[in-house]
Amino acid sequence: MPEAAGGFTRKGEYRDRWSKGVTVPDRTPPLPPASPPSPPTPPPRRADVTTVEIVGGAEPLTVTLQPSDARWAELYLDHERRIRAALAEHSPLEAEAVGIEHIGSTSVVGLAAKPIVDIVVTVPDITAEEDYLDALLAAGYELRVREPGHRLVRTPTRDVHVHILERGDPAVGEYLLFRDHLRSDAADRALYENTKRALLSRPWSDMNAYSDAKTEVVAAIKERARLRSRSTGR
Repeated sequence: MPEAAGGFTRKGEYRDRWSKGVTVPDRTPPLPPASPPSPPTPPPRRADVTTVEIVGGAEPLTVTLQPSDARWAELYLDHERRIRAALAEHSPLEAEAVGIEHIGSTSVVGLAAKPIVDIVVTVPDITAEEDYLDALLAAGYELRVREPGHRLVRTPTRDVHVHILERGDPAVGEYLLFRDHLRSDAADRALYENTKRALLSRPWSDMNAYSDAKTEVVAAIKERARLRSRSTGR
């Protein structure tokens, strides 16, 4: 939010400064044009689910880390196009109402990862599944998780996970904060990779248990990311 510079008030106003009887006009540069406001979030169409549904039940986790692979970014772009095309054909949602981002370890160049591309899609109303879920299922994705505030669909080969969240959900900002920090901080990138390697040397009942075990390290990295963001003003 730009502030007046050089000690003057905003453009169009004046502060009298006397120097030999001369009033000094405000020379503050014009404020930049304001960004267009985000579309308002409509009220939910219905109450959201209150339980966690995991379609197919828990699955054993048999995953190994693979070196960073440029093909992951290409796979993300392929699926971004696929998702947008499906929504354009089968959904009433306008393109600008839907956000799509590459998240998770495969979105960070130089970070070893399990070869599963994670994508987050934001929609105006998570409860209005008819606006997005039918379109994604028609595009070949399969429903895996339905829980409060979150839906997960994936490819039949399980190499792409698409997380659907509501626009404005704080979790989206957390995903992007973590991703952007790891992209720019080699030390935390190495810490996160080493943590994953250590955890994957042990057996896990399912993916959720593995993810939960990373919570402490992830929280510490995100706190450093927040401090860095505040110090740089980004």
